[in-house]
Parts: sequence; structure tokens; C-alpha cells
Amino acid sequence: MADQFNDQHTQAAISKLLGEVAKQLTLFLEKVLPTLFADWWKEAVLNGLSFQQRRRMEQRGIASLGALDLAALLRVLDQNWYQISNKLGLTSESRHFVKEMQTIRNRWAHVTTEGFPLDDVYRDLDTLQRFAVVIEANEALIQEVRSLKTSLLVKETESPSETDAAAPKPPQTNKGDGAEFEPGQIVCVRSNTSIRGAVISVMPGKPENRFKVFVNGETQTFYASQLQAEDVPDDDTEFFPCEQFHAYLTALQIRYPSLSTLYSLNAARVDFIPYQFRPVLRFIRSDRPRLLIADGVGVGKTIEAGLILRELQARRDIRSVLIVCPRPLVTERKWMNEMKRFEERFTHLDGGTLRYCINEMDLEGVWPEQHQRVIVPYSLFDEILLYGSGPDGRRKRKKGLLDLDPPPRFDLVIVDEAHHIRNQDTFSHKAVRFFCDHAEAVIFLTATPIQLGSNDLFILLNTLRPDLIIDQESFAHIAEPNPYINQAISLARVQDPEWQTRSGEALDQAAATSWGQAILRHNPEFIRIRSRLSEGDVPNEERVQIIRDLEAMHTFAGIINRTRRRDIGEFTIRKPETVVVPFTPAQQRLHDELLRVQADIFARLHGDINVKFMMTTIRRQAASCLFGLAPFLEDILNRHLDELSWEEADDTEAVPRGEAVDTIQTQIQSILESARSLDPDDPKLEALRTTIRNKQKLPNNKVMLFSSFRHTLNYLYRHLSEDGFRVGMIHGGTPDEERVDLRGRFEKHRDDADSLDVLLFSEIGCEGLDYQFCDCIVNYDLPWNPMRVEQRIGRIDRNGQKSESVAIINLITPGTVDADIYERCLLRIGVFNSALGGSEEILGEITKEIRDIADNFTLSEEDRQAKLQQLADNKIRLIQEQEELEQRQMELFGIRLPEDRMRKEIEEASSFWLAPISVQRIVTLYLQKVCGREQDYILSEKPLKTLRLSQDARTILLRDFQQLPRQNTTVFKDWENWLKGGNPHLLITFESDCALQHPEAAFIMPLHPLVRQAALLFNIKKRAVATLKVQANDVPTGRYEFAIYQWRFHGIKEDLVLRPVASAEAVTPYLSRLLEKATDLDADISKEVDSACWDALDGQHYKLWSDARARHRQKTQELAQFRRESLTTSHRARIALLEEQLRQADNEKIQRMRQSQISAAEADYARRIQELDIAMEKAEITAEPVAYGVIQIVGDASHAE
Repeated sequence: MADQFNDQHTQAAISKLLGEVAKQLTLFLEKVLPTLFADWWKEAVLNGLSFQQRRRMEQRGIASLGALDLAALLRVLDQNWYQISNKLGLTSESRHFVKEMQTIRNRWAHVTTEGFPLDDVYRDLDTLQRFAVVIEANEALIQEVRSLKTSLLVKETESPSETDAAAPKPPQTNKGDGAEFEPGQIVCVRSNTSIRGAVISVMPGKPENRFKVFVNGETQTFYASQLQAEDVPDDDTEFFPCEQFHAYLTALQIRYPSLSTLYSLNAARVDFIPYQFRPVLRFIRSDRPRLLIADGVGVGKTIEAGLILRELQARRDIRSVLIVCPRPLVTERKWMNEMKRFEERFTHLDGGTLRYCINEMDLEGVWPEQHQRVIVPYSLFDEILLYGSGPDGRRKRKKGLLDLDPPPRFDLVIVDEAHHIRNQDTFSHKAVRFFCDHAEAVIFLTATPIQLGSNDLFILLNTLRPDLIIDQESFAHIAEPNPYINQAISLARVQDPEWQTRSGEALDQAAATSWGQAILRHNPEFIRIRSRLSEGDVPNEERVQIIRDLEAMHTFAGIINRTRRRDIGEFTIRKPETVVVPFTPAQQRLHDELLRVQADIFARLHGDINVKFMMTTIRRQAASCLFGLAPFLEDILNRHLDELSWEEADDTEAVPRGEAVDTIQTQIQSILESARSLDPDDPKLEALRTTIRNKQKLPNNKVMLFSSFRHTLNYLYRHLSEDGFRVGMIHGGTPDEERVDLRGRFEKHRDDADSLDVLLFSEIGCEGLDYQFCDCIVNYDLPWNPMRVEQRIGRIDRNGQKSESVAIINLITPGTVDADIYERCLLRIGVFNSALGGSEEILGEITKEIRDIADNFTLSEEDRQAKLQQLADNKIRLIQEQEELEQRQMELFGIRLPEDRMRKEIEEASSFWLAPISVQRIVTLYLQKVCGREQDYILSEKPLKTLRLSQDARTILLRDFQQLPRQNTTVFKDWENWLKGGNPHLLITFESDCALQHPEAAFIMPLHPLVRQAALLFNIKKRAVATLKVQANDVPTGRYEFAIYQWRFHGIKEDLVLRPVASAEAVTPYLSRLLEKATDLDADISKEVDSACWDALDGQHYKLWSDARARHRQKTQELAQFRRESLTTSHRARIALLEEQLRQADNEKIQRMRQSQISAAEADYARRIQELDIAMEKAEITAEPVAYGVIQIVGDASHAE
């Protein structure tokens, strides 16, 4: 995390400015309010203030605006904004700065000694400047704010030693302008050298130049003769042994996080799994911190969200996090337990506590401190919570979530199983949208986009990024090139002889779409790839990079992470088994009767969609279990179908309407009578009994059984219980407490009297939960959607499964449509043998075509089988061929494309200086420095260690700890409690594997306060120099001087990187790797090292820096201009759509919701435009040398010096 800015002079200057703003705002209100209200004091002031503010006025006898504080004045302005803005023609953007000023006033009213990040201070000043323009403040105030902003830019470019200008100096030349000092240079007053500051600007003049210098929080002007350059001490060099030099480089990365480096590696109690860091990298490098993680089942989306939280914590203080998830995950404490892996303690909010938080937010304007990390189930979001309750007798109206002003602003919102908000009319959707609209960062976790369908994907992306995905039209427009881009990727993956030509043709098709013509064809990266494909043969390594670059071309690449199960290899071996169970003669007659009735119905009601979907579901129930057919038909006739049970049976259509049932009631009744009299002989049930009995003979006797129909589950539960099996049942309607109890019993060892042998599930019943302890599932019936089949298997075939193989037993009845789909499609796709592969577009089309064929009741059985076979021979064959080609490629070249790419990405983003060995090194040196070298403080050579510190040593560490910016995290609290406690021993580890095995041990990783304390020790004021040696056979041997520069990229994409420069260009590319392996040089050459060699390196570096700076400035300007135009266009369309929806709304609650969305959209637009303006102002690369040295490179024979 970047250092906090706590300059007291600047704080005093800002406090003074806020006082001036209050005076100017008073004048503004005194001028405008009397023109708007007859009794403006009562109507505009008294009625606009909060209850607490009015009470303070009465107690103090305040009767004029001039006596009000800034908070009250801002409240008056905000409450009367509508009238004021209409009269003066103020924009909605101006309203944003009014709102932001309220936040700024609150922040600076409670400033602590820790201060704020420098970027936040600059942003506050920029907002203050814009607000001053809105209220027509005098030019002197606006100029004063500008000067303070300029001085902050100077501070930002100062080096840690505050003696070196951050901009590299070109080789020494005579100054053409004759100025004695340069902007950014530190000077002091000749008559009093304690008065010092940075030169802001030069004012040429005669007989002397004048200089504006930022001193003690304000700008002062001096003549050249009054100033002198601050002396740089002669002994400004400190030679470091290798161990300390390495620790110093670690400290730099701890104190100044980089976007190009992963800080969540080795920073959580989780196994290292490379693919889980892919969404982390995508998130931290995106233009906005918002991401939909749509990974395959079992990949570990919860862990990925935790890793993203870790990365955010490395870069800023994350004080508030909201997790929204289904109630079963709350009951099972899944999120609460998973977050403990990241040293986070979350609490669950019930209805009463959430209502308390809303009330507190309404009264105090802030979310309660004790509820900053919370988990909320979707089920709490109801009408009263969102819209409030009307007055009831003596009780006042309670405000709802959407009434809150200001709204709650969480640093991070995580929405799990986000497909729960795919219906925009639900309270869950509206509540989640409200929280997301006002959150800093948002993560959605959900099933794959295939399963959701394009409309549901649109709703999720529209909620996540309403600024980009405005409506269905814009969604379709942006998505149009993606099938062609995916086709190009697939062709590059399988590498057939014509892959370059065919991939290029696919890209041409992508560029021919409307989005392609407007955006894609102008993208330099797209142009480069297309050109390369047209040239000579692409070698294998370059082909892998092209695939990676093409994936980044996907128009949703910046907001969706999609890791397929197939891309990461297999967790275990799938062993499918088909158990064929024919109908009995009596069952066959009932099934045939159902088909006859179905044909009769469609002969009379041709084209009735609702009836067709209902009959399809009835037919699927019959294929599942004919003994569940009678109660299912009774539910239909009695209108007892609920939405949840119907969704479990049919994930595509809504519950059939009553009139649809009325039209076929007589036919259903006739089937019902036949079903009730069905012979109880059931060979399918008997086959299941055999399967379960065989499983009971094995060490792991657990069996999970799936069915899409509750009446099938009820039937099986009754019979299996009567057979003496210990059986449980979970579906969407199972109470939470019962669900937790059943899962716990199912996990118990078979010898436990309370254990369960078999657990029956619907699709929704096991949503989001893991059952790796079970290695056998039975599909009593099968969904037609391959992704639903994958979801079932993924409950046990997932990361953490201990068995080498999992059994997948499918019970199939010949002569049913389900059997035809199983044999011709699902088996051919291969979902039972391995995780789904293939193009998502093809899989989505296959799922739709399966449904269309099965729903076509005009087809005979032979016609249906023929069409399914045709589907298998065409599109399903494409999937098989692609998978075979990828497998052959892996065998020939030893390459697993996605897996290898992910590992390479992680390798590029990892840093040796943040690895456990480096973290342990810096902590050890810190303890020796502050506590003395007379003893070992970290005991044991094993991963699990003991930290032993005396009371005096802990007191010293506590003093250092209190210098850190305060964080509201468990790890900070636990560390502080131990330092203050009486126990001298603390169990610790630096290794994530050990931390996972020993949750009782403190995990010392880059984000731990002990490591941050250690990093502060290496805030070196002098020039750090090391003399090193290293063995290497791939680099020219010899002795080379080197320097390491820290480059800060300011602008739209802010970053910080270390740039090494060696005296020989051939060594520079390898210098980072060489430093990692280096040891101390035996010979003392410190006297041979002088500043001349560093000056030469600085001249070499200057060219690199100046070229990079010019490119960065140009790129920032171009990107800012493009984003401004794109933002403005999309914002206008977004506001037009919302205003039209507002005009059409005839319900007061909907109107309030639309007003809230418009306000949020205006604020979001103003904030982002402001960010672009600031980025263009600050576009710069500031560079400073952070280390120097000499490195002796030796080969094998000469390694010993």
C-alpha cells in the first residue's frame, strides 16, 4: 500500500481553504435563496437541515447563514438544489461536486495523524476547485486551490530522500534560460536555512529572476539572491551487504505496490493453483474495478474473489466489504469460513440488523462501524427494506434502502450466484443494483454465460457496467464480433495447416461487424495481429502469444473472466456407467397413452406455447419416474405449482398460467386416472437399490442422487427409507437449518449412528455447495442442457476431491425422448468422461437445438431420432474434432495451451522480492535491527516457526506498529493484541501451505503489519549501494556497474515499476534475474566506486526515460480523449433511457428507484470525467534512482574469487 500523506502544513492549508469555502458558500446562498423563497430562512434553511443540526441551531441561538458550519451550509445547498439549479442553469455534473464536498468536509473534519493517500488529497482539492466555480467563489480562492494542487504534484515527484528531483536529469549542459533553480528542486532561504521547500515555477525578470516556492503549506515568492540550493551531504552513500540490499528491494515493493505484480501470491491460506490468479490479474489491470467471474463449476470462484480482495488490500485500505449470496450459503457459513483463509472476519446480517444499519445510515450518513464486513442473503431484500414502510398510527415512516442519501458506499461488493438477479423485477435485483451503483469495486460470481443465456448475461453486465452495457441493442452491438474472434482462437488452438489463413478470415468477419468497423479495426493490437497472420509461418511460441492476444480482443474481455474446466486439466477421473432400464408393459402403456394424449392436444391447440412447454415438462416427469407423474399432475390441476419447484424441473420457462391448464384439464385428468392405477412394480427403482447396495460394500459408501423433479425425489425418499437406507433429501424448498443438518450428517463416517448413506438432490438444492467427500453420483433423470449435467458432476469432481476416480451412474429408459438425447447428444459431447470443452457458441447452439427438437411434437419418434443424429453428426462432431486436435497437439508438442499460458502469466506477474524467503529475510533483519543481534527471534528451520520476543522487544514493535496507517482488519487487531499481551511466544509461518495446515499460526505474508513495519525500516535517506557477485553462463562475464530506477506512471493507468540499467546493454535484460541469485562480492571495491560511474548510468537511463515518458504522455492523451468521447456518448444514451423509463413509470416506488438510478448515473459520469481530467493533468513518468551497485558476473570455473 502506498505511503499515507500526512503533511501537517498541507492539512492546515486545506482546513483554511474549507473555511474560505464556507464563507463563499454563505455569500452564494444569501444571494440566491431570497430570490427563490418568500420566507427563505424557514423554507430553505430550517426545513432543509437535519434534526440534529436544527437542535444545535436552537441551542446556540443561530439566526444567520454566516453562523452555520460548512456541513450545515452544504446541507442547505443540497436540499434546495432543484430550485437553485433551475434558476442558475447548473448541470447535473455540478450536483455531483456538491455531494462530494459533503464527503470531503466529513473526511477532513476527522483527519488523523495517519493522513490520506496523496492521490485522494489531490482529488479532494480538484473537487474543491470545481465546487468553488459552481458557487461563484472569488478568483483568489480558486487560484489558491490551484497552487496547492501544483505543490502536491511537486511533492509527488520528490524522492524519498527529498533531495533528488524525481525527473531524471539530462546530461549536464548550460542552462539556456539562465534560471538559477529548476522546478522541483529543493531550496532553502539563505538567511534561515531551516525554511526550505520545492520550487514550483520560475518567474524570469530583471535584474533578478523570481521563484515561487512551496513553503509550510503555502506558496511564497523569493528573489534568486534570497535562495540557495539545499546541500547534498558528501557522505550520501551507504554500502549494503547483499542480505540488506535484497531486503531493501523487498521493502520497495511492499511500500509501493505495482499493478504488474501479484501481491496475493503466498498471501492466503489456500493451495497455489495458477488458474485462480487469472481473474485477479484481469481485475487489477481493468479500466474499472468490476468483473464477472463466470468460471466452470468446481474451479474455485470463492477463492478467486478472496484473492482479489487481497490485491485490493495491498494497494489501499479496504474498510467495507459486502457479500450478497443465497441463504443456504449463509446457513452453511461457506463465505464466513472461506474468508478466514484470508484473515478476514465477516458477520451475517439478519433482517433486524440490516434494518438497524439502514436507520443509522439515514441518521448519521455513515454505515455502522461494527458492520463493515458483512454477508447478506438475497432473501432479506423485500419491498419494505427497499422502499420503506408508510406511517402506521403513531409510528413514523421508516426509510428504505433506496431512500438513503448519501447512499452506502462499500469499498467492495461481492455478489455470489449472481444469476439470482437475472430477473430485473425482483427486489434482489433492485437491491444489488443499488449497492453496485455506489460501490468502489464489484465482483459477480456465477454459472457460465452459456447456461445463463444471452438475455441473462445482458442483465448481469448491465448491472455490473451500466455505463458500458446500456441496453439490449448496445449489448448485441458490442457482442457481435465475439463469435468470429472465438473462431479465430479455436483455429489457432487446433493448428490445422490453414489456421493462419482461416483465423485471418475470421478476424476480417469480426472487423466487418458494426462494432468492428467503429472500434475493432482501429485498434493497433488488432491491426498488428491481422497483419502477422498474413505474413510467413508463425512459430509455435508466437502462436501461443497470438492466442493470448486474441483472447484480449474479445469485446467483453475486460469485464468477464471465463476459465473453462477443460482448460485446467482434470481433478479426478470420471467413470460413467449407463444402466438401461426398460419400461414394464404396464408402464409402457401409460407412457404411450401420454404420447397419444399429447398428440391429441396439439392437434387441437396448435401453436399454444404455454401448453407446449407444460406438456414437455409432463413428458420429462414421466421419463424420470412414472410414479411421480400422478402427484405432479395433481399439482398442475390444483394450481399448486410454485416457481421454485418448476424452475428445478425446467430452467427455461415460467410456471404455466391457469388458462393454459384449463384448456387441457380433461386430457390431464384421464392420464391422472391411469397413473393412479399403475402397477407398483418398478424396475428402475430396483436398479437403483442394486447400485446403492453395491456402493455400501465399498469404503466410501456415500451416494448423491439427482433428479429434476421433487415428486421423483419424494417417491425415492419414501421407498429407500422403507428399505432401511439412511437417506436425506434436499431441494429448493428445504429449510436452511435442515439443509445444514443433512449435509453434516452426510459427511459423517458411516460408523456414526447419525450418518446418512444417500442424499437426494434437486438442481437448486445443492447450489454453491461442495461435496468432495463423496465420489459417486446417480442421475435418476438427466437435464437436456449439458451445462446442467456438468453442474451436477461438478459437485464432486472439483478441486479437493480425494478419490482418484468418481462414479457417474445414469439410469436410462429406452423409448423416451430423454434416452434419445442421452445416446445421440450427451454421450457424444463427452460430458460424462471429462469437463466440457468446445466453443461456447457451439455448445449454446446445441443446447437450443436439443430443446427445439424435443419440443417439436409434430415429429415422429423416427424423425426426432434422425434430427438428433444430424445434430450429433454436425455441431457435436466439431466439438469432438477440436478436442481430439488439442489432445494430439499436447502429445506432439508437450503443450497444454491454456494451462501453460496461465502459468506463464503468473510467472511474469510474480516477484522474487515478495516470495516467502524474501519476506522472512526482511522480517529477520528488522527484528535484529530494532531488538538487537544477540539472539534468534525466529525459532525452527521448519515451515512452522515460533516468534519469541521479550516484553521490551514487543514494546518497541508496538511503537513501530502504531506508526502504520490504521486498518480495520483481523490480522491488524490480532497482531496488536499479541504485542500488548503477556505471551512472549507466537506461532508463525511464512509459507501458505503451512498456514493452510495450521490455522492457529499467524501467517506472515506481504500484507502483514510486521512486514509493513519492517519495510519502513528500509526507508533509506542515502544512496543505497551494493557490491555483488553472481554465477551465470548465459551473460558475458565481467564487472558491471548498475542502477535501479523506480518509475511511477501517473495518468489513467497508474503503476510503479523498477527499471534496472547496467553499464553494458547486453546485461540489462538479465539484471533482475541476476540480482535474485547474487551474493556478496568478497573484495572491497567501495573506494573504487565514485559518482562519475553513476552519472554515466544516469545519462544512459535518461534516454530510456525520456522515450518512455513521451510515449506514455501521448498514449494517455489519446486514451483519455477516446474514453471521454465514449463516456459522453454512452452517458447520454443511458440517461435518455432512464428518463424515458421514469416517464413511463406510474408507480411511486418505481419512480423513486428510477430517480435514484439517474442520480447515480449522473454522479458516476461526473466522477469519471473528473478522473480523466485529473489523469491528463498528471500524465507523467516520475523516475528516481533507488539503488546502485557493482555486480561481478563469473562463469563456472571462476566462481570462487
